[in-house]
Amino acid sequence: MAELETESLHFSVGILGLSGGSLLLLVNDYGSSPDKYFIPYTALGVLLLIIAALLAYSGVRRSLSLSSSPSSLFSSACLTVSALWCGSGLVNILVGEGVVQVSELKVSLVPGLAAFTLALLILATVSILQKEGVLSVICLSISLACGHQIAGLSSLGFGQSGTAACYLLVTLMGGYFSCGRLLSYITQGRVEVPGTALRKRDLGVRGQEERNDAVPVGLVMNLLSASVLVCPLLVVVPQLSVGHVPWLWTAAVFQLGVCVLSYRAMDSLAATFYGFTSILHFAEGYTSLLAAPAFSIYPSSPVPFPVVFSILFFILALFICQKSLCEGLYLLFYVAYTIALAAQPTHSFQAGAQGIQGAIYVVTAIMLLVTSYNNVSANRIPTGEGVFKALVGRVSSLSLRPHNKSIHTPYLGYSRYADAEVLGHACSVLAAFSITVSGGVRAPLGVLVLPWAVVAGGVLQLLVGSVAFSRGKTLESTAFLLYGVMWSIWGLTRYGGLYGDIRGFNLAVGIISILMFNSLVTVGALFLNVAWVVYAATFNLIIISFLLDAIGALPYGYDIGVSIVFGLVSFYCFLSGLFNMTFLTPSLPIGQALINLSGTGGKDVCPHVQARKATAVQQIAEIMKSGGICGVPTDTVYVLVAACNRPDAVEKAYRCKQQAQDRPMSLWVSSINQLEPVRSLLSPLLWDFMNAAWPSSISMVIARGPWMEMFGLGESSKHIGTPLSIAIRNPDCAVATHLMDLVGPIAVTSANPTGEADTTHHNQVYAKLGDKVDGVLCDGPSPENIASTVVDCTKIDSGHIGFFRIGVIPKSQVLQIFTEVQRSHGLGQINQGFEADQTDSDPDPDVTENQTTDIDPDVTENTRPQTPEHTPTDS
Repeated sequence: MAELETESLHFSVGILGLSGGSLLLLVNDYGSSPDKYFIPYTALGVLLLIIAALLAYSGVRRSLSLSSSPSSLFSSACLTVSALWCGSGLVNILVGEGVVQVSELKVSLVPGLAAFTLALLILATVSILQKEGVLSVICLSISLACGHQIAGLSSLGFGQSGTAACYLLVTLMGGYFSCGRLLSYITQGRVEVPGTALRKRDLGVRGQEERNDAVPVGLVMNLLSASVLVCPLLVVVPQLSVGHVPWLWTAAVFQLGVCVLSYRAMDSLAATFYGFTSILHFAEGYTSLLAAPAFSIYPSSPVPFPVVFSILFFILALFICQKSLCEGLYLLFYVAYTIALAAQPTHSFQAGAQGIQGAIYVVTAIMLLVTSYNNVSANRIPTGEGVFKALVGRVSSLSLRPHNKSIHTPYLGYSRYADAEVLGHACSVLAAFSITVSGGVRAPLGVLVLPWAVVAGGVLQLLVGSVAFSRGKTLESTAFLLYGVMWSIWGLTRYGGLYGDIRGFNLAVGIISILMFNSLVTVGALFLNVAWVVYAATFNLIIISFLLDAIGALPYGYDIGVSIVFGLVSFYCFLSGLFNMTFLTPSLPIGQALINLSGTGGKDVCPHVQARKATAVQQIAEIMKSGGICGVPTDTVYVLVAACNRPDAVEKAYRCKQQAQDRPMSLWVSSINQLEPVRSLLSPLLWDFMNAAWPSSISMVIARGPWMEMFGLGESSKHIGTPLSIAIRNPDCAVATHLMDLVGPIAVTSANPTGEADTTHHNQVYAKLGDKVDGVLCDGPSPENIASTVVDCTKIDSGHIGFFRIGVIPKSQVLQIFTEVQRSHGLGQINQGFEADQTDSDPDPDVTENQTTDIDPDVTENTRPQTPEHTPTDS
């Protein structure tokens, strides 16, 4: 129910955003005259950007949800319209601020509007096929509005009325639907406005696992870029200009978002492709910017890096065929595009490249239709998904790696992101080869080095570092973030015109600082693998070349040589990442760690599995049944557990803690039913107190007895509690109780070395205990940072309880529970397990009541039992 309410809220926000933007444009079109627009250009642009941001938020939230198939279409529609209004809003701001002349408004808007007219028409078609009436009307109306706006730019009176009418339909339909959904959300589904109910469809397990809802948005951005670049070739616009930069850079920014969403969808190949295309779109926008009269420069695209980019695209196309043959063939158009850039270096993004963009425009439209339909339909259009697997199956020496999300699971826990190292290494290749190009007389603006170094080496590597950090890959994250900062600073200063002829001490100090940081990364790579050691060490050579240049002592050809070396090393890392991610055997070697220390990882690292999956809990249960010890989440902090019926495991768990002799382990059960075999050996009052207080974050210290032998602890029972007492608990945690249902009662100790702080995240379990632990159930941060409340029940039959520790459960709540249990006993409600022990004569009611309700306040608050100090190390 909560998921449906959240889905309804995000859907309503998105529809309201579409309605609000449509109302804004409706008012502007109806209020404008041939000689003056009703809303000033700058104000209109700012308002469109605000609404675009709202739509982007709604689209991303819906894309991340686990809802049914309409989520994909709605997310694509929101993000597509967001990009439309973002690009047109920026163009209006440029016109309002005088950067673009009013007479150039048509030239600036038409290419972008043409792309979105087709894209929204395709989304409307798919929505009609899926019988999504509201969405199809909205997409079709905005598509027609874009078409009428193109006509209105030629003849203001001809297109404005049609544009306004289309936006009026969107406003009315969206307002009705969003208000209906909000009403349903507010009333928690009790009131449903006719025609506003959300329908769900089941795509089956296969469709839910393989679907990447962000791909259609990435295709729309490719369509946008192709439309802008092909328009000069078709003489729709005279040439690229500043007015086209917003469209191209909007496409680039949105594709960065698609890249991140693809990593969230565990689609590393798609994320790499859209990372590549975002680099191209930034470079295209940079070219359009310099084509303005203020610069009148068409940057050349020297041979090295377009050729390298074409090789990267080609390799990625080969490996992406494992998803579908159509996607691999689609990437070949970008191979041809980058080759065209290399073939005409002085006419980059013109002539031949524009012709190929025309072909990309057509093919992208077809891919958008097929991909959008397959994402929402159980009947998929064939795209050659099994061809790659069939071909590899004919080669006996090749073995495909099973295609599932587990291949991206890091050692220190799971995350919602796929591995991004492939993109990071590819960006290093591009950045390294880009700086091998000399600037020439028109440097730095005259050569396309700035976007390749700053965007590929800087922005994309910062993104890759962020993804690596979220996956718990500390060293890789540090390296990519450091390299991203370095490429960004160096590109902006050296190739962005800020460096100039200045050389000196200040610049050298900054470069030396980065050199020292990367030296630490190189040392850390010794604990990872040989490939990373070589990768980090060769980047040191790049930094040294920057340092020598800063002090004016750079030998001729040194910078080019080390850039090529680093580029080749990065290329090998890129290729090995793709190859090893695709094939199980053979694999491209990356080497073992040169230094191995306990807890640093490696091939034998224990499994870290998701606690929210039943199969994962069963996997941990099997490890425990085999004598393993595991870290598991609880209702408080993480703990280290062992099965009671495996004395060797209990002994191992106790020994793995440092100086744990004064911190005894505790006993946990999934429910009081697991204590049923020893019920006759426990006090009736204690039994009922347990029954009333559990499951909860209350640990009870009870008297030790022979009943412990029934759990199979053997000689390891000496590690549970003290010679006179033990702590026992039934946690209020579904994961922990399910695990105990599978393995029986467990022995528990804290998942940290003695004397250290409690473990509050699954990543900390392995970090603190290293290879001493055999498995970890991962459930993110602990719900509480406070341990359980420990209650002394050794004198419970005399009506007294005490407290060793006040934790999550307050003392007043524990006393209230105990008082109610005592009262029930005073009223004659006797524990059924002890009926046989009662005499025929009823006890004196006055005596019984006095004995069971006399709770000495001093005892409950301050007095400890006359037993050795017992502070259990459970959570």
